[in-house]
Amino acid sequence: MPTARAVELAAPIADVLARASRVIATAEPFQAASSRRRFALGAPDGASAVFLPPFLEAVRQAAPGIDISILQLLPVQGEPAPERAWRNAAADLDAHALDIAVIPHDRAAARFHLRHLYDEDFVIAARAGHWLIDRPSLDAYCAADHLVVSFTGDRDGFVDQELAKRGRSRRVALNVPSFMLALALLAETDLVSALPGRFVAMHGPRFGVVGMAPPLRLPRFRLTAMVPNVALMDAGLAWLLDTLCAIELPGPSRGRAIRRRSGGAERPGRTPVGQP
Repeated sequence: MPTARAVELAAPIADVLARASRVIATAEPFQAASSRRRFALGAPDGASAVFLPPFLEAVRQAAPGIDISILQLLPVQGEPAPERAWRNAAADLDAHALDIAVIPHDRAAARFHLRHLYDEDFVIAARAGHWLIDRPSLDAYCAADHLVVSFTGDRDGFVDQELAKRGRSRRVALNVPSFMLALALLAETDLVSALPGRFVAMHGPRFGVVGMAPPLRLPRFRLTAMVPNVALMDAGLAWLLDTLCAIELPGPSRGRAIRRRSGGAERPGRTPVGQP
């Protein structure tokens, strides 16, 4: 068992080793066009499904020999604050299991470098032809059966919090652990779900799922790329981060799957950590 002093020294020694590793990795100049490196990125699946297509194309054009691994990031159950709820991302970066983490908030310890990737709003998603599309009132929304994407199995999320402020509630008929599975199930049922707007715009059409502005105000959240400060000494990782943050993403309003209605409200606000 490590002594108390060993535990105390573990973090600073890990930082020293990380710096040494980066120096060794950069001993040979990084050339994107000829590099054969592999990088690991972590993100929730609703985010990776949005940024990966343009990101992979940008990498393929500039660095065809670079390989990418994607790990799904999951929130820590029972942690209400964003920086704690996604602390596994920080741990994976510290352990070098990840090179870049994409997290749905913009707060982190001082040892991390943060770069804004994109902002996201939630829409109400349902199969094309769903009865809610023709009468998207709050009453109709509350009367529908709901699907909730929850990594931890919790049934209540920020939608329920907003409904409770109005003295309303909904029936959560189904929980699933991923956004892509949610699209497949929405396509075959009368369930409705609050899903990220860019995600629905990009992937909803292939499932026959459309999105509409919510009948209540839902928060906006920010997707942020996070890397350890010391990692930026690695020219290859710095290049990858720049490439990721330079990609262009289509806005939700450009997707044919998104239906807007008058009265649909958007409100910048605190980051939703739990499920919708």
